[in-house]
Amino acid sequence: MERVRTAKKRTSNSYRSGLEEQIAEQLDTLKVPFRYETETIRYTRPAKLHRYTPDFILTKKDGRPMYIESKGRFLTSDKQKSILVKEQFPEIDLRFVFSNSKQRISKKSKTTYAMWCHKHGFKYADKFIPKEWIKEVMSCS
Repeated sequence: MERVRTAKKRTSNSYRSGLEEQIAEQLDTLKVPFRYETETIRYTRPAKLHRYTPDFILTKKDGRPMYIESKGRFLTSDKQKSILVKEQFPEIDLRFVFSNSKQRISKKSKTTYAMWCHKHGFKYADKFIPKEWIKEVMSCS
């Protein structure tokens, strides 16, 4: 897997959404080190190379990254991208924090964001990163 690193300084206005800023504040408050949009994962959509930049990257105790994507709206393109990344890089630990995981994926569907995550094997949470996830990245004191 090729990762492209970029340098980004965090400022209070550097997040793309209020949910991202809320998660960053949670991590800062808990003194959990993280990087924000510092890695780009190249993945292939049929016949074309694409890039995906996860919102938050936390380093787990075992040294492997935990990628957290915050989503208010979970568009079809987001779902397709997530599935392709997971298929092409099954070792990646990609998780979602939704504004509302009970929201339906479309007006005509009974499937919620949570149901979609269950079906495709993604961990998810609402509004904040769960304590259980934080424990995976913090040393026991």
